[in-house]
Amino acid sequence: MSRWPWRGRSANTGLVLAVGLIAVVGLLVQSHGIDTAADWTALLAVLVSTGVLALRRRHPVPVGVAALAAVAAYGALLHQPGPIMLVFVVALYTVVDEGHLASAIGLGLASVIAFAVADGAGRSTNTMNGAVLLHAGWLIAVIVGVTRNRRAYLAEAQARALAAEQRLAEQARRQATEERLRIARELHDALGHHLSLINVQASAALHRPDPDRAEQALTAIKQTSRETLRELRRTLVVLRRDDDAPSTPAPGLNRLGDLVTAAGRSGVAIRTEFAETPPLPPEVDLAAYRIVQEALTNVTRHAGATTAVVRVRPEHDDVLVEVEDDGTGTPGTPGSGIRGMDERARALGGSLITGPRPEGGFRVCARLPLRPGTAPA
Repeated sequence: MSRWPWRGRSANTGLVLAVGLIAVVGLLVQSHGIDTAADWTALLAVLVSTGVLALRRRHPVPVGVAALAAVAAYGALLHQPGPIMLVFVVALYTVVDEGHLASAIGLGLASVIAFAVADGAGRSTNTMNGAVLLHAGWLIAVIVGVTRNRRAYLAEAQARALAAEQRLAEQARRQATEERLRIARELHDALGHHLSLINVQASAALHRPDPDRAEQALTAIKQTSRETLRELRRTLVVLRRDDDAPSTPAPGLNRLGDLVTAAGRSGVAIRTEFAETPPLPPEVDLAAYRIVQEALTNVTRHAGATTAVVRVRPEHDDVLVEVEDDGTGTPGTPGSGIRGMDERARALGGSLITGPRPEGGFRVCARLPLRPGTAPA
């Protein structure tokens, strides 16, 4: 159970009016009308103490003291307790609810003493003691109950705050991990493809005694290294730029011809089949480009292929990106390249299928949604 459920000026005003009405009606019933000066003074104590309740949230302890004084004055005037005790109950509840437990205990003890004095006139000792004990037990129940509720409320609030803090920390860790993976993929795809081509061309130059072929290999190395530097600069600019800085255009399928030309210098005949495709979102365009780039890197490095085909075609609400070769290389344990392609596809809500073809060679097929979403963790 939480703190007092009614908050706000309207609720506060309604509570004050309700308590005041009960206390005044109780006084009229108890005194059979307002006839004497004591009755009028008791009515004034009821009205003043009830009005002071409007300030109980801002000044809980002074309001509690005022309510206790009004209760004591009421008892001294009429020589008996009355409905004005409801004013003190509300004030005492507020004192405990606002965290002033010591003050609440002091007010409770003082009220027990005042009740004993007011109730002692004209009564026997046994009757007085019973009424005092009943009053004391009632106040103890109020203080203990409200204290327990407040502690439960504070514990619940602390638990919610801790859970929210843990969620924020977990979200920050997850975002940092995703950012590291994204940077690793970009660097791997930007550098791995071109460095693999450079390695292939350098190996060819070393094993070809023909000066013309060696010159062709060195020319290909020069062009590929220039493209490598351009990709590296683009990646570093993206990583270094501020959020408000203009972004560098990311590569997309509009540069598919450059990929095919660069990979073809390694001796693999590459054919493209590009069906008419609606404009791709930038993140899908980049993912398709990187998947083709990594697949062609694997073709030139591992497949031992002579021909390969790159297909891009729409299918329903997706775009299919396929790379097939006729190589004889045996696929081993998936490396960072295949994992990177799979991560790119899943990050957009798509999928990736890789594996050997029945007729020989290897196949990479990525299905990317035209309206990318976030894949489930």
